[in-house]
Amino acid sequence: MRVLSAGAVCPGVVEPATWRKTGAAIRNLRESAGLTIAEVGAAIDLDDPSLIEALENGRIALSFELILRLAAVLGRNDPVGFVMRFTRSSNPEVWKSLEALGVGKLLLQSAREREFVNICRSNDEARNLSDKEFTEILGFTQAAFEMAMALRNRHTTRRRKVSTKDA
Repeated sequence: MRVLSAGAVCPGVVEPATWRKTGAAIRNLRESAGLTIAEVGAAIDLDDPSLIEALENGRIALSFELILRLAAVLGRNDPVGFVMRFTRSSNPEVWKSLEALGVGKLLLQSAREREFVNICRSNDEARNLSDKEFTEILGFTQAAFEMAMALRNRHTTRRRKVSTKDA
């Protein structure tokens, strides 16, 4: 069933400069996946694949429905991160609604956890660690993270004290 058409786009959701930036990001993802505009259009059951071209050229905004559909094709490695990234930038009102429901926090937490995993995945040497070595590095990483959080908390407390004095 083909249901998505020109009526599903959301002109005016965000500024046109954001449309161009979003379009360039979508084009980059599509090209990296080795897909044509027609292939993406067919994969997401789009009535008019020229909407993908208009999106990539920054002529239309990215609707939430289109974000969800594109996540299945272009965000396969990280669909949650894909949805979060493009909803936050392209549909701030939808993002606010998701945050109000608590969904935004789940999406954000999932994306943050994935960033931690990607740090490990991006290091070729980490793949060759023994269990003992990995446990040692994991302990060091946890200690470093806890120290960073403690420093952040101290900095935040100091900033609050300064702003309270100024008020």
